[in-house]
Amino acid sequence: MQEEYKRKEERELIRKFEAFLKNKESFYFDEDAYLEVIGYYQNHEKFAKALRACELGLEQYAFSIDLTMELADVLVKLDRHAEAIMTLEKALNYHPNDPELLIQKGTIHSLMSQYQEAIDCYERTIEFAEEKDEIYYSIGLAYQGMGDHLKAAESHKKAIEHNMLNENALYELAYCLDVAGELESSLDYYHKFIDQDPYSEYAWYNLGIVYNKLEMFDKSVDAYEYAVAIDDDFSSAHFNMGNAYMNLLQYDKALNCYVKTMDLEGPTSETYCHIAAAYEKMEQFELAIKHYQKATKLDNLYHEAWYGLGVCLSHSERWYEAIHFFNKALKLDVENSSYWKAVADAEFKTGNIVSALDAYNEAANLDPEDAHIWLDWSYVYYEQGDFDKAQDTVEDGLVDCPENADLYYRSVVYLIEGGKYKMAINRLETGLMLDFDGHLQLFEFFPNLQTQKALYKIIEQYRKNS
Repeated sequence: MQEEYKRKEERELIRKFEAFLKNKESFYFDEDAYLEVIGYYQNHEKFAKALRACELGLEQYAFSIDLTMELADVLVKLDRHAEAIMTLEKALNYHPNDPELLIQKGTIHSLMSQYQEAIDCYERTIEFAEEKDEIYYSIGLAYQGMGDHLKAAESHKKAIEHNMLNENALYELAYCLDVAGELESSLDYYHKFIDQDPYSEYAWYNLGIVYNKLEMFDKSVDAYEYAVAIDDDFSSAHFNMGNAYMNLLQYDKALNCYVKTMDLEGPTSETYCHIAAAYEKMEQFELAIKHYQKATKLDNLYHEAWYGLGVCLSHSERWYEAIHFFNKALKLDVENSSYWKAVADAEFKTGNIVSALDAYNEAANLDPEDAHIWLDWSYVYYEQGDFDKAQDTVEDGLVDCPENADLYYRSVVYLIEGGKYKMAINRLETGLMLDFDGHLQLFEFFPNLQTQKALYKIIEQYRKNS
């Protein structure tokens, strides 16, 4: 009832304001009314009207910080960043130390890739700001924009020192240290938090994040275990522990963690999707499909769930249904090479060769360093008996994946089938040099014992000489 009354009041206010604009009717609007009108237009993406409301409001309340900030925000939405900066600078002449004005100015400088100017603004606010962790976090992001990950890491550390619960700063710190190659050497920094307070669930949680980044998943699980032992309602720790168990291929334990997360947080599309992924890895495809569907019902734009549905249907060789869901995922994330490859594989299985080749081409353009794309793409030509085209595709793949042994071995197959034995031996020797045991895949393509013996002879000769 109260909400309906508020909406009615808002509609009446907008009606009055638009009558004022149209007919110049004399209505008095106080500052809060202008802010409400601007908010309404912003929410409905009517930025030209929001701009007019800002201008009229500032004619009446020239020194209003709130109206000035709204004007700057609307100008940014209209891609008029330089004007937004000028607006804030004018206000800062009267309020030189206002943290909100400085933070907004810093944010706009960051949007314009003017990172040093942004940092200067943020640093001026530190003394006055209540949430100092957010200021240091913003400074860290600006340094990241400049490509200085070590300085960014120092800023994120300061953010965490002010607020150990700032998850954004925690993730960005781990990212920056990872990029700078300092993550492992910084473990002492994280252990320092635990030494200060061994019963801090957040200190253990932070350590778990770092171990996860370092792919030390056993230690990551241990850290998260400590976090949830201290606070069993720590949903993020349960969720991240599930991810670590997934990396350890312990899917049943991962599933338990995700279910616990859902018990604590309630259902979300992300948690449903992770539960589904655990079932998928356990080859319980019907349960996986059920949970992927639940994820899509909560969020129709969650492309990972549509993709997961396609993967599960592929396992059951329901290719046409799989293509339908892969395409739904692709529409939502058109630059995802994995989705293009999934479409290509499924189209090939249904005999839609032209569509399959087009999709492999898209996948390779997006991620040319994925050798699996080139292998599967070339295999389509091999199946069609076009060994030259299959070989050409592998050659293209070797340009971007010159150290991939599987591509050399596949080249051996296509060259032998095409009667180019001398070049095949050349490629075989390179493959053996890169990954000797990888040669076993050749025998899957040549069931003929005579060919196998010939290959075995060459391989043995290489073994003796190396």
